[in-house]
Amino acid sequence: MIRTALTYLLALFYAYAGYRHIVGPAPFLQITPEWVPWPETVILWTGIAEIAGAVALAQPWSLKLRQAGGVGLALYALCVWPANVNHMLMDMASPDGGWGMAYHGPRLVAQPLLIWLALWTGRATDWPVVRRAKG
Repeated sequence: MIRTALTYLLALFYAYAGYRHIVGPAPFLQITPEWVPWPETVILWTGIAEIAGAVALAQPWSLKLRQAGGVGLALYALCVWPANVNHMLMDMASPDGGWGMAYHGPRLVAQPLLIWLALWTGRATDWPVVRRAKG
């Protein structure tokens, strides 16, 4: 029950985030590290990837597709971690301190949890909640 609810909640989160990347890329472009080539195109495709992952995660018909969606969203969360670190460094260097560590600290710490949650809700892992066989 909780896994199903978190699956749909995570899919909704990623679908909305993907939509925001596509229709309003400016905030994402501002935090994209300079070494990322073609940042506008990368932001567009990350939005498309988030929406595709959300659809794969939420669909009820194929376990393999759900697992692929979970793995894809976990890899996505891992790959955007440098942008989140860059955002924190830019903010902390601004005269007013930006959002501050009260925002960035939990956000960076939550990234591994988000990666695990994508894998768990995508049924790519049962760790650490493994059902033991009876008997």
